Amino acid sequence: MNPSDHPVAHKRERRKQDRPGELLDAALDLFVEKGFAATRVEEVAARAGVSKGTLFLYFPSKEDLFKAVVRANVIEPVSQGAAEMANFKGTIGELLEWMMLQWWHRYGDTKASGISKLVMSEASNFPELAQFYRTEVIEPGHTLVRNALQRGIDQGEFSPVDVELALHSVMAPLLFLVMWKHSMGPCCPVSEQIQPEKFISQHARLLVRGLSLSESP
Repeated sequence: MNPSDHPVAHKRERRKQDRPGELLDAALDLFVEKGFAATRVEEVAARAGVSKGTLFLYFPSKEDLFKAVVRANVIEPVSQGAAEMANFKGTIGELLEWMMLQWWHRYGDTKASGISKLVMSEASNFPELAQFYRTEVIEPGHTLVRNALQRGIDQGEFSPVDVELALHSVMAPLLFLVMWKHSMGPCCPVSEQIQPEKFISQHARLLVRGLSLSESP
């Protein structure tokens, strides 16, 4: 065997191992740019530099491809945050602000945040994918927020509010930010741009002030 064949074979093997990630990157780009319905698997394969048949070797359908994109870009950051919450040192109010900022840094400030806009706009046309997103993304995220709020109540830091309603007060501004980012944000002048970290920190502090137990008798 010609020794010069080894680098070629090694390169080919490395390329094969990289394909799933390259397909997921291409799919994320196209899903965010065009939406789920308008994205064709042929386009994803072409952008990744492979054939449609090769794509189907890794992902049997466009729905499976979408789920894999969500797992890689949305679910993993949530799981990482959950593990770190257990070791957080500080008040529950500080924890809530930290959680909201981490959500932005790990998801909202990335291209993957366009998935939220996609799901909101196309959920009614793809109920099976909407159910997947609710089960795999929304429910775990709500559980993290719900647990933090309940800890604040149990430890006497927060008033005994309706936790199910309060968790939406935490999530709503974050969803607003990503919707703004992928819609009106790019069209607005610099003077009207929102600084995400400042917006989140201010909202978190207003929220915590409203949740806190009154010091008055």
